[in-house]
Amino acid sequence: MFWVNGASQASVDPSDRGLAYGDGLFATMRTGAEGILFFNAHQARLTAGAARLGFQWQMSEALQQQLHALAIEYPHHCIKLIVSRGVGGRGYTPPETVNPTEIVSVHAIPSYYAKWQQAGICLKTSSIRLGLQPLLAGMKHLNRLEQVLIKSHPLPQGFDDWLVNDIEDNVIESSMANVFFIKGNRVITPSLAQCGVAGVMREQVMIALLEQNMNIECLPVGAERLIEFDSAFITNSVLGIVDVLAIDSLKFSRAPITAQLRQTLSLTL
Repeated sequence: MFWVNGASQASVDPSDRGLAYGDGLFATMRTGAEGILFFNAHQARLTAGAARLGFQWQMSEALQQQLHALAIEYPHHCIKLIVSRGVGGRGYTPPETVNPTEIVSVHAIPSYYAKWQQAGICLKTSSIRLGLQPLLAGMKHLNRLEQVLIKSHPLPQGFDDWLVNDIEDNVIESSMANVFFIKGNRVITPSLAQCGVAGVMREQVMIALLEQNMNIECLPVGAERLIEFDSAFITNSVLGIVDVLAIDSLKFSRAPITAQLRQTLSLTL
């Protein structure tokens, strides 16, 4: 189910800059019984990301109403919102007047996400590393070819997702989620100053940890440091919070804090 600029029968212009250059952003948002979870945070991140790319975009009242109506109609689903710069400009040069394109779609949440929450997962370090580009770091922009290359490789038996490092061998994220590590009473999430996606769920977990007076830090995490940690978990807006039981041959214990966070943030599938 797709809608383009509010119309269900519309199509995307072949010259749209999102299609031609990946010139835009997107959000994947989980719906609950009362609407979209952390909707304001998703909205703020899209607006800020558009500004970083150099065009103004504010979610219209009509789009807000459409998203809310879809969330009520499709609870416990995923809504994806793509915002591109639209059509125009010569080659890479963006147009002076911007008319953004908004594409909305609704998707079922993968059934195995609930199993992952209950049982935990194992990560395998990908041989593909992320390049460094601080101008784009943190944004969920439409240029996701690195992730496509990562996911094009079949996972070895016994592993559920890829762990991804940057070209300097710092741990950044999984192929589709942010990652946190625990050592004693310290919770550490990798710095995303050079690359990676700063997810909305990552932000919400950090806020929740601070409210619980936990020691949460955002630091570079070299791959050689993984042996130092007791526990690990991943987060994104659709799967919520999932324990990591192993990375390659390293084993991790489940941390009680993950179940607490799922309950606090109403994330249990």
